[in-house]
Amino acid sequence: MQFPSPLIEGRLIRRYKRFLADVLLPDGSEVIAHCPNTGSMLGCQPDHARVWLTSSDNPKRKLKYTWELVETAPGQLACINTARPNAQARETVEAGRIEALAGYAHCRSEVRYGAENSRIDLHLSGHAELADAWVEVKNVTLCEDGRGLFPDAVTTRGQKHLRELMAQVEAGERAVLLFCVNHSGITEVRPADRIDPAYGALLREAVARGVEVLAWQANLAVAGEVSGRLDLVRPVPVSLAP
Repeated sequence: MQFPSPLIEGRLIRRYKRFLADVLLPDGSEVIAHCPNTGSMLGCQPDHARVWLTSSDNPKRKLKYTWELVETAPGQLACINTARPNAQARETVEAGRIEALAGYAHCRSEVRYGAENSRIDLHLSGHAELADAWVEVKNVTLCEDGRGLFPDAVTTRGQKHLRELMAQVEAGERAVLLFCVNHSGITEVRPADRIDPAYGALLREAVARGVEVLAWQANLAVAGEVSGRLDLVRPVPVSLAP
């Protein structure tokens, strides 16, 4: 998928009130950008980091700029916009690039399901041989020594989603957890047990009960340059080792 407008480079001054970020542009001006990430953004807001914004001319918007990417370490990029992974996943699935999820005739987003009043990110149906697939998408941006860790904060919502996925397997359907790896330095994904041990334990239980776990990485950089696209281009191994 392509960003909605050309990326604009700047320097992060600060993030505050969760949804706001002050950014210094190359011409010396300071702008307030929308921060589309309600999470902790652990490791994704280093002081004076290079960041990239998109802009919008929509007069109904309060803020013209949206924070999209950050350089978390020299040469390592992360996409912090949590509105992007669902679109990345849908485009990749519909293109048939993820073999485990290929062959479905229909793909719907935000379908209500489950005993805990959830919405699944992608519902796949119409496969000639396989049951419907219920796909929950998660964004991975916390990187430590090449390991992508999820979650980056305690997530009772994420725990609920795992319970809902397990229930789908018990009902005879497929249930899939798809990690969108939006950090160029990640080579493996695993649960962040020290941050949310309950999530890690529940993820291992879900896998034991038949929930499938996949991880795919985005092409945040091309030949050292920041990419104007966010395509999921390669699978990344998932480890459940403690």
